[in-house]
Amino acid sequence: MPDEAKKRTFDTSTRLSFERTRMSYDRTMMSWIRTATSLITFGFGVYKFFQLELGRSAYQNRLIGPREFSLLMVCTGLLSLPLGTLEYWQNVRTMRAEYPEMPRSRTGVIAVFILALGILSLIAVVFRQ
Repeated sequence: MPDEAKKRTFDTSTRLSFERTRMSYDRTMMSWIRTATSLITFGFGVYKFFQLELGRSAYQNRLIGPREFSLLMVCTGLLSLPLGTLEYWQNVRTMRAEYPEMPRSRTGVIAVFILALGILSLIAVVFRQ
């Protein structure tokens, strides 16, 4: 069977419906990225604030001090990003099976950059005691 015969043709309404769904998946992925970025930057900000302003000696006898709280925030952000990306890729793969000519999105590239920045901030919190 030639490739032209296998290729589906959709009417305008169906094609636009696929486009709206793809954009919805992109918006959801960007929400995951925003959430992860917020968690990572807030955690790193808390760490730097208490490191610069109060020093470490005031919080050494606590179960969870500023450093541990920062590590939890940064790790939560770093965990949420791959989970959101995995969900996004599964949804897009399912949609691409029905609509193969769907354009590629660049939100995955942004997610990888944010993940790299998050890993750098985690390294900074762990090794800069």
